[in-house]
Amino acid sequence: MKTFTLPGTDIAAPNVVLGLMRIAEKTDDEIRALVRTARDAGVDFVDHADIYGRSLHECERRFAEAMRLTPAERDAVTVQTKVGIVPGGPYFDFSYEHILASVEGSLRALDTDRVDILLLHRPDALVEPEEVARAFDDLEAAGKVRAFGVSNHTPRQIDLLRRYVRQHIAVNQLQLSVTHAPIVAQGVAANMLGEPQATVLDGGGVLDHARLHDITVQAWSPFQSGFFSGVFLGSPDHPELNAVLDRLAEKYGVPPIAVATAWITRHPARMQVVLGTTTPERVAGAVLGSDLPLTRPEWYELFRAAGHRVP
Repeated sequence: MKTFTLPGTDIAAPNVVLGLMRIAEKTDDEIRALVRTARDAGVDFVDHADIYGRSLHECERRFAEAMRLTPAERDAVTVQTKVGIVPGGPYFDFSYEHILASVEGSLRALDTDRVDILLLHRPDALVEPEEVARAFDDLEAAGKVRAFGVSNHTPRQIDLLRRYVRQHIAVNQLQLSVTHAPIVAQGVAANMLGEPQATVLDGGGVLDHARLHDITVQAWSPFQSGFFSGVFLGSPDHPELNAVLDRLAEKYGVPPIAVATAWITRHPARMQVVLGTTTPERVAGAVLGSDLPLTRPEWYELFRAAGHRVP
């Protein structure tokens, strides 16, 4: 398992993260088996959000109920959660009061005294960065949050926060897979007239911006073909890609899911892959891609097979 120190923090992090968005209806034994499989493979980093589950904080609570971590066990796990989405609308709320109330709810649900990393979950168009800064300061001073980041933010949205927030923005969690890769494809096709993937979206350059400012990109939905449109692994909609995945899997002696993971971890930006599966076998297979040494030709072959142009 490849690990690194999360920039601007003292948190040692693996480059694969266990996402726990879908555990609400799992039994205690199923949750423990999932987490144990990840831990045995070196994944000691879990990703939550206050809205995951059928009610607020449900997945956080189910994790705590199933795991019943001792203080020493809690210290051995990096716990990340998110705030900002209000499901009743839905709408977004980065106000001081909402951030603090959500964190308090997460602490109770997780049965812990601190969150290791707190992310602002999707942008709030009505954000007042001074309020975010005040919330971050108070949470840090109280020892309730160790590090901070964002999710699905553009470079300019991050820069606006950075003007006011004293803490380092350590993370930007973004959707990324070999088939859903606009943050990569835009750069490859830069300045290509008439090439759709050259269209600048989300302010452009979000991946380069992250590298320039020591922000770790966390790739969510790493096996989804689009926006929650189904996985590409084994899909008849992606025959060319799966042929390449299968061939490279055979070459390296790993399952195809490991090669799909490696397409992300091979990138020099040192990104993290957030696994959303609740199947222990798929977690074990994906983790094998943590340090898989794809060559440049192999990486670009997968990129082309997924339908992206290489001019």
